[in-house]
Amino acid sequence: MATLIAPSDTSIDARPATRPLVPTSERLVVDLADVTRADVPTVGGKGANLGEMLRAELPVPHGFVLTVAAYERMREASGVGPRIDALLRTLRIDDTTDLQRVSAQLRETILAVSLPSDLITAVDTAYSRLAQSTPGTGDPLVAVRSSATCEDTAEFSFAGMFESVLGVRGHDVLADAIRRCWASTFGARVLYYRLSRNMPAEMPVAVVVQRMVSSLKSGVIFTADPSTGESAHVVIEAAWGLGEVVVGGQVTPDHYVVDKRSFEVVEHRIAAKEFLLEALPEGGTRRVMLDHDPREQSMVLTESELAALARFALASEQHYGAPQDMEFAIDGSGMFITQTRPITTLPPATASASAAQATAATPAAQEPSAPPAATPAAAQAPLLRGLGASPGAATGRVRVLTATAQAGQLQPGEVLVAPMTSPDWVPIMRRASAIVTDAGGMTSHAAIVSRELGIPCVVGTRVATRTLRDGMLVTVNGKEGSVLAGAVHVADAPQRNARPATVAAVSPVTATRVYVNLAEPERAAEIAARDVDGVGLLRAEFMMMSALQGVHPRELIERGQTDDFVHRMTQGLTTIASAFAPRPVVYRAMDFRTNEFRGLQGAEHHEPVEANPMIGYRGAFRYTREPDLFALELHALAEVRKQYPNLHLMLPFVRTGWEMQRCRALIDDSALAGSRDLELWVMAEVPSVTSWLDEYVRLGVTGVSIGSNDLTQLVLGVDRDSEVLAPFYDERDRAVLDAIRAIIERAHALGVTASICGQAPSVHPEFAARLVEWGIDSISVNADAIERTRRNVAAAEQRLILSAARQRIASGMHRTTGDART
Repeated sequence: MATLIAPSDTSIDARPATRPLVPTSERLVVDLADVTRADVPTVGGKGANLGEMLRAELPVPHGFVLTVAAYERMREASGVGPRIDALLRTLRIDDTTDLQRVSAQLRETILAVSLPSDLITAVDTAYSRLAQSTPGTGDPLVAVRSSATCEDTAEFSFAGMFESVLGVRGHDVLADAIRRCWASTFGARVLYYRLSRNMPAEMPVAVVVQRMVSSLKSGVIFTADPSTGESAHVVIEAAWGLGEVVVGGQVTPDHYVVDKRSFEVVEHRIAAKEFLLEALPEGGTRRVMLDHDPREQSMVLTESELAALARFALASEQHYGAPQDMEFAIDGSGMFITQTRPITTLPPATASASAAQATAATPAAQEPSAPPAATPAAAQAPLLRGLGASPGAATGRVRVLTATAQAGQLQPGEVLVAPMTSPDWVPIMRRASAIVTDAGGMTSHAAIVSRELGIPCVVGTRVATRTLRDGMLVTVNGKEGSVLAGAVHVADAPQRNARPATVAAVSPVTATRVYVNLAEPERAAEIAARDVDGVGLLRAEFMMMSALQGVHPRELIERGQTDDFVHRMTQGLTTIASAFAPRPVVYRAMDFRTNEFRGLQGAEHHEPVEANPMIGYRGAFRYTREPDLFALELHALAEVRKQYPNLHLMLPFVRTGWEMQRCRALIDDSALAGSRDLELWVMAEVPSVTSWLDEYVRLGVTGVSIGSNDLTQLVLGVDRDSEVLAPFYDERDRAVLDAIRAIIERAHALGVTASICGQAPSVHPEFAARLVEWGIDSISVNADAIERTRRNVAAAEQRLILSAARQRIASGMHRTTGDART
């Protein structure tokens, strides 16, 4: 093992006899040899771990750290503090576009600052001292890495989120690299990770500067399998050249499993390494392709190197008392450990057992274990990114489809990849384990349906159908909006169709009713068992697509085959109405757009071609032109209401009073005529609803349900499916909020109930609070947001009660004071 450790004069700093009198927390720059794990608040997790590794006598390259005080000094001297504070106050992490915008502005602000003179002096001095201890002449080649105060700790990893700059040579280039590391504390992923875990919006970052190891080979080490928790082996992954290709997932590394007791290699998988990244003597890096190079298919590490790395890993695990995630590099002078951090994804029992096993390790043969089921997500860079539209994670083989005519190619459990989806895709989508699309946003068809079905979904990737290929094994992370190669363990991500855990606490009682948006009869019983007051939006389109069985409804009418269609619709509606009875179920009649109908058999004879179908032939207007088609839905409703009168009707996309008059006449001429206690609702998606609502009420409308998705489009003039206009689509825009408030007030003035069934209340707690404040009667949300919305509504109602009580108290005190003065 000794021969693999670089000589002490080139790898490990000699420790001074006494520590400097100035505390680390007050110095701008400190030597790694002066750092311990107690200095995390000053030098960050990475810096503290490097110093601590020196104490554990692990081979660590020379280096120094710019402390958090250096960041604070820059912030103060440059005067950027007020701008940073102002930008952070505007940040909305649940709005991807806004998050990216603010992140870019913050990073640009930091990259433009000048380093204060005292900090420049301190850095130059430390860099010159490093040159004296580094072989060769001139400025040393260094690696510059961010070191956040919560990074690489037992609770938080931030793995791969902060900036690392390799191949840095020269004082000016070093200053630029330091600014890049500081700026990375405001990366979009870092901001989201931090704020979603209730951490401070701004967290100063330290910067580690170390002698660059011009790696011939490098990689990562896990002292327990982070995906399975298995702790009898050390898992090592390696590739040629610099380790960024492994940590960043740019190449598939070799995979080795080493027994912790015997240090024998019990498993290895040799990957095809397409290229390597090498450090250039003058600074910077370059990619070297390995086509026809023997290294492409050869084993990166020797058995002696694997044994040495395993011993270093156990030494680190024993020193820290917990399983470790480490990085290593090997050059011509020896072997180096460049980073270690706790594995944050293991269950507590596994972590303690692994550490105990490492301490008690004795040479003894062990049976080989099965290969890990998955690679840790932190060790991979995504194949592509998009918008996380439906939470959860799923692994499966890719199936790229560009049209519903290819439906038969998708096998159950495969990952559906498509340009975008529409209602005629629903039967296909049900079979998928996950969905990835080129286009779309949070309220696109693919996003909404995926949430309804409980399927992980990533939309708006732009290039999924060109990047992914049939048969590829991928993992779709619907929360983070990423697609990764292979089977990947995604921490804290529920699997497809996982049901929420039973909550022992009693749900709060709210005056505002909480309804659910539903589309699938198969999920009715499961969701009805939860604390929900009914179905505020039962979408017709999904059941209709199953009932139509790929044939355009007009074709069925012309063929005289409508009885089966009505029967299948009746079955689906009965399943849902019976599950929720006596709670109300509000069925929204068919709202297909022409482009969504066009994929059905025979559609070419019946559907017009429109330039903008979003505001075209749809909703109530279609009923006035095709009353026989509308009559089929009304017939199915009437059949179900004979047994379940809790089923009601809602008309979508009503533009004007004359449309409503005609629809009312069609209802009165249908099997629903005279149906007792039938509630008739209209969707409030067109801004004209506020002007026409009195006429709607006169015609028998008893409720209005705000469709915030379409309402936002029409108020702001933004196509919600347009990637170009995505930054302008915001349901919380003041104009949209004014329209929603006006609809609620108008409904109450006319004596009818007001609800909302758009996307916003499901994802924005403050949105739900506003609705309660304005007196909305009910809120209908996606199934995954029922409990959360109930809590948000209860809190908003309690705040209103408390505010009213305070006003009464203040008013009473005022009257009492007035009486006393009199």
